[in-house]
Amino acid sequence: MDYWEDLGGIPAASGPSVVTIGNFDGVHRGHREVLSTVVKEAKKRGARSVVITFDPHPALVHRPEAAPNQIMGLSDKKKFIEEVGVDALLVLPYTLEFSKLTAEEFVTRYIAEPLKACAVVVGHDVRFGRDNEGDFRRMQELGEQLGFDVIGIDDFGEDRRCSSTWVREALADGEVEAAAEILGRPHRMVGEVIHGAARGRELGFPTANLSPESTGFIPADGVYAGWLIDEANRKWPAAISVGSNPTFEGVPRQVEAHVIDRKDSGVEDFNLYGQRVVVEFVQRLRPMVAYRGIEALVEQITEDVERTREVLLSGQ
Repeated sequence: MDYWEDLGGIPAASGPSVVTIGNFDGVHRGHREVLSTVVKEAKKRGARSVVITFDPHPALVHRPEAAPNQIMGLSDKKKFIEEVGVDALLVLPYTLEFSKLTAEEFVTRYIAEPLKACAVVVGHDVRFGRDNEGDFRRMQELGEQLGFDVIGIDDFGEDRRCSSTWVREALADGEVEAAAEILGRPHRMVGEVIHGAARGRELGFPTANLSPESTGFIPADGVYAGWLIDEANRKWPAAISVGSNPTFEGVPRQVEAHVIDRKDSGVEDFNLYGQRVVVEFVQRLRPMVAYRGIEALVEQITEDVERTREVLLSGQ
């Protein structure tokens, strides 16, 4: 997949293109329905499939104090868009100046002219341009004016429309299994493993602590069964802790993963410090609670590890 960070990266001979626009945070099942339509339509027309998205999310520019936490970082967004088979991704820097473009200016400058769009695929609830003045009908009018077809996509989902908001709600409640249903895959975070207080190691359960700069929506506090994927693309079963660990005072909120059964893996040099790893959340085991004394905590962690093993490895 070609990756363009501004209009200057688009080859002069590029086109024709079938284009879609959106934030695509999470690249959930509904998003993939749109992306798949773009890919199929482009192949049918002998054109290039192109996705336009924005960085940062517009809400972070207009109302940063109320902007939703992002489900995934830009690198994951690129990864999952590419997996659908899209030919090119254009990431436009979103600024206040950019937001002042009228609907016509945006479509002309960023879709019709540089990408030579022959078709635009959007949901019927699409909004674009200054103050969200553009809607589906306006896109159709601009298509007639600028020479491209407009293909509308209905909402995807059964009882409720698939949406990034729905994913965030599920994750905020710790319902990672429900989030996975909407996403079509386990929710994940990506970040560098850093040194922590080493309490887990002292208790006999060393953990990989994710950097505060890690990307991905942090689910509700609690203990989860999941996977850790290292830089060598090795997938390790892990008990994942999210929270401030109320058994100890003064511990900031953090995400840490204890890889289970690693001593039986045959890997001698198991050092994750400094690695950029992926942590996938499969099932929430329990909420985060405080324990009276180290012995009770160790007993509970031992149980968490056993339940993690059952959840992840029982069918293997």
